[in-house]
Amino acid sequence: MDKIVIHGEQRLTGEIRILGAKNAALPIQCAALLTDTPTTLRHVPRLSDVKTMGELLVGLGCTVKGDRTLVIDPAGVASGPLEAPYELVKTMRASVTVMGPLLARYGRCRVSLPGGCAIGARPIDQHLRGLEALGAKIHMAHGYVDLKARRLKGANFSFDVVTVGGTQNVMMAAALARGTSRLENCAREPEVQELAIVLNKMGAKIHGAGTSAMEIEGVDILNGIDHAILPDRIEAGTFMVAAAITRGDVLLEHAPIDHLHPVIAKLEEAGAICRVEPRGLRVIGPEALRPIDLVTRPHPGFPTDMQAQMMVLATAAHGQSIITETIFENRFMHVPELCRLGADIHVNGNVAIIKGPAKYTGTTVMATDLRASASLVLAGLIASGKTEIRRVYHLDRGYETLEKRLRQVGAKIRRFHGAPN
Repeated sequence: MDKIVIHGEQRLTGEIRILGAKNAALPIQCAALLTDTPTTLRHVPRLSDVKTMGELLVGLGCTVKGDRTLVIDPAGVASGPLEAPYELVKTMRASVTVMGPLLARYGRCRVSLPGGCAIGARPIDQHLRGLEALGAKIHMAHGYVDLKARRLKGANFSFDVVTVGGTQNVMMAAALARGTSRLENCAREPEVQELAIVLNKMGAKIHGAGTSAMEIEGVDILNGIDHAILPDRIEAGTFMVAAAITRGDVLLEHAPIDHLHPVIAKLEEAGAICRVEPRGLRVIGPEALRPIDLVTRPHPGFPTDMQAQMMVLATAAHGQSIITETIFENRFMHVPELCRLGADIHVNGNVAIIKGPAKYTGTTVMATDLRASASLVLAGLIASGKTEIRRVYHLDRGYETLEKRLRQVGAKIRRFHGAPN
């Protein structure tokens, strides 16, 4: 397995271009199943999760060509198995997002239950309850869920909890349902809004995306489109933290500034300069970071996917910071590894108390999930000596060639292929 080695304490300066958003690309790949004609997606990030979704679509009968520009032709799906197998769902929970499109377009599907994951259990009960409200008949056995419906019907449905994947699954199903659906307590994330934009370009009639209530007037047919994926706000936020903690000066080209306000606010609270420029967002780190307090919330609150990265910033700040995680249990799995590097972090339930500045010294650490991996890379950037990060395959799920792009702005970081884990 690969590993990443970092020689820290380098100031980052230069430019990094922000690539397409993984969390937007994955459901939009699924949306291609709602049509009979090819869909072309541009600015698609080269990530293992995107590749896995492509493999799932091929298994369903699609033809998938390209990578940065992806062409998905669903012509062969009607004669395919209409099944998302365990082998793919276990590696990427987003695979369950094919449920809504397959059920709406073909009247049936079979999808493996995802089970738990490293950052806590994320059940799909809200997905299933929403689809059931639209008329799906659901049967669960042997680790799979079978869904059937001759034709989905519009309905009123309120999610018990805010769920991004559940909102996306149900809105795709409702787009082809007969009649009008009203969805309440919807996720408001930019990636949900992006999916609505795509579906409306295909011919759907969705109103209210980006708010807690959506109205969807079902249509009989949707058509393939050509669409460019929006830039990744979490990737941008990760590089913002990298610039801030290294006292750097980095311009993030194409940063999705409108979707970064919570992160910008916290970095400015910590003393960083975040300046909007014609080509993107410039982040300049201060000589001494100030402590922060933050609570993760559903959008438009502070994103849970930036919690681990901001914890590294908090360890570099002068004073005590408090971070409260309200979205996922077990999302402090990076804490023991940061402490091995020299952080002073105490966890009580879903609250982490961080005392800084940490005197990080390089050692060998183990990544546990995607964003934890990013946090270890950030810590390595400011550690003295050599930091070795193992299990970096997690990184490849959400960051395209992270080490190469950091090296372009001055980091001493390299990936070693086939290294022992």
